Amino acid sequence: MEIDLSPKLSKKVYGGDGGAYYAWCPNELPMLREGNIGAAKLVLEKNGLALPSYSDSAKVAYVLQGSGVAGIILPEKEEKVLAIKKGDAIALPFGVTTWWYNKEDTELAILFLGDTSKAHKSGSFTDFSLTGPTGIFTGFTTEFVSRAWDLDEATVKTLVTKQTVKGIVKLDPSFKMPEPKKEHYTGMALNCEEAPLDVDIKNGGKVVVLNTKNLPLVGEVGLGADLVRLDGGAMCSPGFSCDSALQVTYIVRGSGRVQVVGVDGKRVLETTVKAGYLFIVPRFFVISKICDPDGMDWFSIITTPNPIFTHLAGKTSVWKALSPQVLQASFNVGQDVEEKFSSKRKAEEIFFPPPN
Repeated sequence: MEIDLSPKLSKKVYGGDGGAYYAWCPNELPMLREGNIGAAKLVLEKNGLALPSYSDSAKVAYVLQGSGVAGIILPEKEEKVLAIKKGDAIALPFGVTTWWYNKEDTELAILFLGDTSKAHKSGSFTDFSLTGPTGIFTGFTTEFVSRAWDLDEATVKTLVTKQTVKGIVKLDPSFKMPEPKKEHYTGMALNCEEAPLDVDIKNGGKVVVLNTKNLPLVGEVGLGADLVRLDGGAMCSPGFSCDSALQVTYIVRGSGRVQVVGVDGKRVLETTVKAGYLFIVPRFFVISKICDPDGMDWFSIITTPNPIFTHLAGKTSVWKALSPQVLQASFNVGQDVEEKFSSKRKAEEIFFPPPN
């Protein structure tokens, strides 16, 4: 039975005045379960606060839109309060507790992609709230909470019942939240739109790769990531991950066409994607994209902290390394055809500008 690789949009899980939490369901996007990948999105309105919680999965968070404040508590360490903005990627290893706050007029949208191989449900994040109607306090008896925190029963009752909203609340504009500290950002996050480019091809595209060199914390998460910005009408070379990694792609901006080729040279996906869509490419399957005139940006996680890719076109392609005789025999063509094939794409890297 073939797995449906069609890109999908997220669906709302819960929310209210302060914002909403969305997720991609493995029943609709089977590759989530197949690849042990979770995907979700948090959207906060002005003065919206995503209450403190922790997850059963290591993740990479990526700020899609807006700016705000993130609180990250590493196990047995102090709270780090970061100023975050569009383009920021944040590594979230196992065991961290987080909260997210938006004090601006523009919506704050954050994408979460992560590994669910150790999660309660394959293909889904399970988040554990510290407070609210589904918070951990609610499951313990009054006696246990009283003894654990050395509190009287009246105070315990207030703590357990006062917050009636699940997950996301809207604060009064006058409420003062903690101020971020510049030193907390370093080592915890990297802005992919401002970082040095790993690839920059005129009229083709740009790439920033998130790995253990520029954000060591991704080593603890076990995931790498990249932000790709393809110029209008450009093409991304057909390629695959040669280290058995899955590639999970979220379209941040723009639109374009995608083709994926799998086992026995069979095309398993041919579709148009646009902002908001998520799709996953199986191990060793070859993918290529051609974007529309307005260009296309996408953010991907790769299920290894330092991914390696093999491209099948361009000057770094595997074809360029093969001897002419092997190419002639492989394609069953003469020297003239082989030479014409080999003479092309000698200068271009992984992105090809649109035809003149």
